[in-house]
Amino acid sequence: MEWSKDGYVISDAQEAVDVDVVYDFLSTTYWGAGMLREVCERSLRNSLCFSLLHEGRLVGFSRVVTDRASIAYLVDVFVLPEHRGKGLGKWLVGCALAHPELQRLRRWILVTSDAHGLYAKLGFAPPAKPEIYMEIFRPQAATVGEPERSPGSRTRQSRTSRT
Repeated sequence: MEWSKDGYVISDAQEAVDVDVVYDFLSTTYWGAGMLREVCERSLRNSLCFSLLHEGRLVGFSRVVTDRASIAYLVDVFVLPEHRGKGLGKWLVGCALAHPELQRLRRWILVTSDAHGLYAKLGFAPPAKPEIYMEIFRPQAATVGEPERSPGSRTRQSRTSRT
């Protein structure tokens, strides 16, 4: 799908994603700093992506991690600094929320430390029942180094013979 407004286009086509721009921007954010490029690329391939384009260049982005049936997780929303202040972030998220494949979802979630006001205008609110939410938070899992393991996970160990 495509939406257009004031010389800008939002596309959900996978081909519209400029991986270099997305990775370069995310690596400067509090949530994406240190992320391995291969992790970024895999996340883009496995998500419904929304590219904000101006004159054919990616100037904003968001992605939705979803099963397209019951839940969606909105993540990696940004507009490059030189294009901010025009309502493009709100439009970008609005297009994701309006996507035809995502209309019958029971729950949308997101995590933000600094944009509560923007998301509240689009219908997001704190969880109705925060006491039912749980998480495993592993901030280093997508960065350089060995990922942390969840409690209860097992690794296969090879047997070596000792003489």
